[in-house]
Amino acid sequence: MNFPANLTIYLASNSPRRRELLTQIGVNFSVLSVDVDESRFDNEAAADYVQRVAIAKAQAGWDSVNQADKKPVLGSDTSVVLAGDVLGKPSNDDHAREMLQRLSGQRHQVMTAVAIVTAEKTWLELNTSNVTFAKLTEQDIDWYLSTKEGVDKAGGYAVQGLAALFIDKIEGSYSAIMGLPLRETGLLLTRISYE
Repeated sequence: MNFPANLTIYLASNSPRRRELLTQIGVNFSVLSVDVDESRFDNEAAADYVQRVAIAKAQAGWDSVNQADKKPVLGSDTSVVLAGDVLGKPSNDDHAREMLQRLSGQRHQVMTAVAIVTAEKTWLELNTSNVTFAKLTEQDIDWYLSTKEGVDKAGGYAVQGLAALFIDKIEGSYSAIMGLPLRETGLLLTRISYE
């Protein structure tokens, strides 16, 4: 992996986890705040959905930047998928409880797409990782909901926080489950730097 040390991009996301992950791999970036409709189309496959939203975020960021300052714009989207159903961000505690009850004792997928828009083209990568939850008791769920950690998180939980106590097994990319697949991101940054 060899992207230039002076490469600077825009991050079309307010996610503190994505900022932390880009900092971890030494990427220079500025944050853009974008507003994208994340509604899922009827019968849209989970992988298609997460890739479409990642591209929409990156494109919205690109469109918002001054024309004279067109650095690459990175957008990303993460979805928790159980038996083909996309579990988005819970709307309230009851919704979060329902999600955690469904995830309890089950293996699910976390799909994270990363898109980069440049003047030349749009780049896209998708990571799918598997997460297996332990069987959760109602007391486990009550406790977790009381922490408020799962608010505004896909599937109602955060892998990098207290929900780690519920995870039996991860197959795939921990950073992708957090919200940005670092391997794929590094590959895209390397490609745009040398093409």
